[in-house]
Amino acid sequence: MVFSNLIFLYLFLPVTLLLYFAVPKLWWKNAVLLVASLVFYAWGEPVYVLLLVAVALVNYLAGRWMARNKKAIFILALCMDVVLLCVVKYAAFLVENWNQLTGMHLYVPQIALPIGISFYTFQVVSYLVDVYRGKVEPQRAFDKFLLYVALFPQLIAGPIVRYADVREQLTCRKTTADGAFYGMIRFCTGLGKKVLLADYAGKFAKQLLAAPAQLTVVAAWLGAIFVMLQIYFDFSGYSDMAIGLGRVFGFRYHENFDLPYMAGSITDFWRRWHISLGSFFRDYVYIPLGGNRKGKRRQIVNLLIVWLLTGLWHGAGWNFVLWGLYFFVLLVVEKCLENRLQHIPAVLRHCATLLLLLIGWIIFYFEDLPDIASTLAAMFGAGAGWTDALTQTRLVNALPLLVICIFGCTPLPRRLAELWNAAIGGGIAADHGKRGMATAMEILDSVVIFAFCGLILYLVTVSLVGTGYSPFLYFRF
Repeated sequence: MVFSNLIFLYLFLPVTLLLYFAVPKLWWKNAVLLVASLVFYAWGEPVYVLLLVAVALVNYLAGRWMARNKKAIFILALCMDVVLLCVVKYAAFLVENWNQLTGMHLYVPQIALPIGISFYTFQVVSYLVDVYRGKVEPQRAFDKFLLYVALFPQLIAGPIVRYADVREQLTCRKTTADGAFYGMIRFCTGLGKKVLLADYAGKFAKQLLAAPAQLTVVAAWLGAIFVMLQIYFDFSGYSDMAIGLGRVFGFRYHENFDLPYMAGSITDFWRRWHISLGSFFRDYVYIPLGGNRKGKRRQIVNLLIVWLLTGLWHGAGWNFVLWGLYFFVLLVVEKCLENRLQHIPAVLRHCATLLLLLIGWIIFYFEDLPDIASTLAAMFGAGAGWTDALTQTRLVNALPLLVICIFGCTPLPRRLAELWNAAIGGGIAADHGKRGMATAMEILDSVVIFAFCGLILYLVTVSLVGTGYSPFLYFRF
């Protein structure tokens, strides 16, 4: 277990910020971040911090030695990374299924999954490939490379950061007041998404879908909608927190979610959802396999490989394999019918996309295939009736949260923020000759933003008291 949320918010983060901004030189700032990141990761899993350092060291040395025997070193290091990930993440799954298939009784290894291993493995793999391709020069300082791998804002749940995007920031960056201010807002927004929206949506989903074989139609649909909302606000919330904290420390990470539930197709959805993961599979798997350059059949095979890997990346379970295959089929169908689909009204395409995503998240949510089948059957009329009194009560109780979550999935929050900024900026521009008015508008803007962040922190604190630790869904990946 990593830090409890309250310890992170009110002890670890303030101390780290204080030390970071207290030291004068960038080398010392990097040292503060590196020590803080290792402490952060080692808090509940001290053994696995050694694994993290070892992985970083092996890949650092491989990058340095690649100049001597480029291909051999690259293949060896890449195989070590992939094998390590497969052993710790998939060994038990493979042995269990082999035993069921053959009737054998091989020992099933019980390996606790190191938090974030999928993310930092993909980061070092992208580094190796980019060095091998000559896109980046090997990092010569191990402390900087270890900081790239272990930096705590995005270490355990992404986004997947490529070395090429931060190599200059490791040696030359500056935190501005505007950047820190923006980072604070972004962090608080992500924290609110996670604790105030995702966690409560998850509680309603768990209550509604507790007995899949006994679901009513309304309970199944309502539970599926809350699963859909929980997954989005959980995943995007952590990305917001990582991007925000990174900005406070002077790092600029790429966006990872772009209003995915506003997509008009499954293809469009995957351009907006977990962008760093999608771009990784595109650049390091799909394109090297040939992409769409070797004919339609080869493209379909390449897509199949990518989506099997995407499903398995999310977890060692048949539901994840099925989830990956489900989206593979949808994407292939869309590519085959692309011209015809364009003639369907945008509203209908959007609604169809949401329905298909809803089904996909049910496959993702349940580990047992019979539970998936029961829930989907209930959604389409084969459940235990239309509704019941308990479901109606839960619907009434959940309605405010449902409205807020749906609102949060749309562009409206962004547009409201833009309107506010325009109003503040307009006031300043209109009275540019009156410094007092400009100052008053700036103060008002700051007061409103600080009040917004303070309210989120207060509500988050109240929510976390008594729970302490609320893991992100992506921690298991």
